[in-house]
Amino acid sequence: MRNIYYIIAATAFELLVACFLCNCQTRESVREAHHGQEPKPPYPYNSEDIEFTNSSAGVRLAGTLTRPSQKGIYPAVILITGSGPQDRNEEVNQGHKPFLVIADYLTKKGIAVLRYDDRGTYRSSGNFQQATSLDFCDDVESAVSYLKTRTDIDANKIGLIGHSEGATIASIVASRASNTAFIVLLAGPGLRGDTLLLIQGAAIRKSAGMSQEDIQKTIKQGSGLYNIVLKSQNPNTLKAELTHYANGLDIAKNEIPPNVTREQFIAQQVDIIASPWWQFFLKHDPSATHQKVTCPVLALNGSKDMQVTSKENLTAIASSLKKAGNKNLTIKELPDLNHFFQECETGSPVEYTTIDQTFSPTALKEMSDWIAKQID
Repeated sequence: MRNIYYIIAATAFELLVACFLCNCQTRESVREAHHGQEPKPPYPYNSEDIEFTNSSAGVRLAGTLTRPSQKGIYPAVILITGSGPQDRNEEVNQGHKPFLVIADYLTKKGIAVLRYDDRGTYRSSGNFQQATSLDFCDDVESAVSYLKTRTDIDANKIGLIGHSEGATIASIVASRASNTAFIVLLAGPGLRGDTLLLIQGAAIRKSAGMSQEDIQKTIKQGSGLYNIVLKSQNPNTLKAELTHYANGLDIAKNEIPPNVTREQFIAQQVDIIASPWWQFFLKHDPSATHQKVTCPVLALNGSKDMQVTSKENLTAIASSLKKAGNKNLTIKELPDLNHFFQECETGSPVEYTTIDQTFSPTALKEMSDWIAKQID
């Protein structure tokens, strides 16, 4: 999560759990989940701490490369985290480490895996808060360049696996680089950011028991906020326009943190919405990117994902990839999985931290089997 705990009341819930803020710590945790899937050293493969550089941005990125222990030249994947400052394991939800679990599983299947700390996070340098998804794309391309320098990696078999925002990044990189071997989109958005937020906000509110009347009210208010950003041509006046709109909203007192005035609260939220990352997120249309992706694509979503809803987003991804003439396309909805590919009851974000499972074995096998076909 981008460290947002309070947002303008009209859009508080959907922004709090928005897919690009997916890596949040749910505050209403019932209990701490166990992490039985998490591998422990010593590992039955090589695990190496590495560094590489995005020279154009002057950013040094630190990560871990795992590969089978036998000497050889291996296909590789790069794991790309979801939104917010994440470490190389994408640690979320009471300590779950999905990227550690994925890397362990794939490496045991003969695939090298590179995962790294986001810029400005843990052991990587740089300024995370000033970056957009396009900056993170440059970091991924630097990771690809690094792998190509290694004698134990097959330079022609390097693929990308992205979760949530990471899926958007993987698609952009693939659209810019014709030599991307394949991409795997885990809960990847197929809809523009503003549309995505409104759909998932309504889904989560409905699951929480909110009346249809109140849901429609918040959708209308949220649409008004997003439209200001979408129509803005002048970043110098955007904050003033957002502030004017927010001042007309009915913000309940309990939505405002203690010891913060209404004016301060609005100013804080306007700064967030007007940030470069948010502007890109709301305006970016994944379909335009997907129409330029011609490498093999696997798109997976959980049927109970409330943040990137399966039906709408998988349909949009399939449609846009077909327009690119992409003939190696696999689209799958996996039953009873949430946004983090955990087996779940409801899919609600409130449920995340109560689930012992880190990542569904079914999803792991789907990825591994599909990747094996691409690199065979």
